[in-house]
Amino acid sequence: MTEDARLEQALADAAADVGRLEAALGAAVVGQGPLVEELVTALLAGGHVLLEGLPGLGKTQLAKALAAACGITLARVQCTPDLMPADITGSEILVDDGGMRRLQFRPGPVFSHLLLVDEINRAMPKTQAALLEAMQEAQVTWAGHSHPLPRPFWVVATQNPIELEGTYPLPEAQMDRFMFKSAVPYPDAATLGRIADLSLDGEPAATVAAVLALDRLEELMALASRLVIPLEVQRAAVELVVATGPGCTVTPDTIRRHVRYGASPRGLQALLRGARIRALRRGRAHVAHDDVRHCALPALRHRVLLNVESVLEGQDTDRLLEDILEWWNPVP
Repeated sequence: MTEDARLEQALADAAADVGRLEAALGAAVVGQGPLVEELVTALLAGGHVLLEGLPGLGKTQLAKALAAACGITLARVQCTPDLMPADITGSEILVDDGGMRRLQFRPGPVFSHLLLVDEINRAMPKTQAALLEAMQEAQVTWAGHSHPLPRPFWVVATQNPIELEGTYPLPEAQMDRFMFKSAVPYPDAATLGRIADLSLDGEPAATVAAVLALDRLEELMALASRLVIPLEVQRAAVELVVATGPGCTVTPDTIRRHVRYGASPRGLQALLRGARIRALRRGRAHVAHDDVRHCALPALRHRVLLNVESVLEGQDTDRLLEDILEWWNPVP
């Protein structure tokens, strides 16, 4: 078998495995197909996800189902204003070692493959900041010593967009650590009926069986890194990210006047990594412009800040990004 044939077979197998993973998640959290796709895309790209939606829409169930379907360890942190950084990272305790007392580091829940941070905006800024090093460098530093986290390591955080009392909005620097920010939509009437049938007397995530192993996940992630991003696609992605900034001179004034700050270089990385996984999901060895377009909203919506006047006018980031995507029309 030639190298091209082996790659083609590997891509076909990868697309089938990703399809089985998404089907398992879709069976546990019905009616959230696009959300499942975004979560799996971020997982295979090695990125973290912020899920934003009203209570009861299945955000926690989806994270639990993801861990079960991938056979990875899951730890959960329920955020409250009195949650301390050590409650997440761990701390040193005094232990008796053969008659000698010494301090020993006891790992916290962050030492897992998947950390579910429920209602992250209810934690105080000091506690939120405890996640920064873990999310960026996959390690925890305590008392001058670095403790590596399990690899791969993912954070899935949830937040309710309408609650204000007792909440602490995430600063922009920490929002930028999330590869995707995914909106969890409210289900329609037909989907609500299916949810009632599925979860009235049980927890759907508890019945999800493992369809992929951790080593297979790592193989898929490694395969995705081999996919080709053509130069014209990369240039188009750069153009799209630049278009989100107020200093862009080619976007229409009707778009530019709304933007206060544009997406960061990390936003470009998230865009291209997500596009690469979308190509993998479709069994392709190269990334297309449509892959970039498909990942634009989850990768950029939390990295673009609007002017206060635009927010008061009722403008929102998703609508602005859709206007930018309509203007952005790269040649296929």
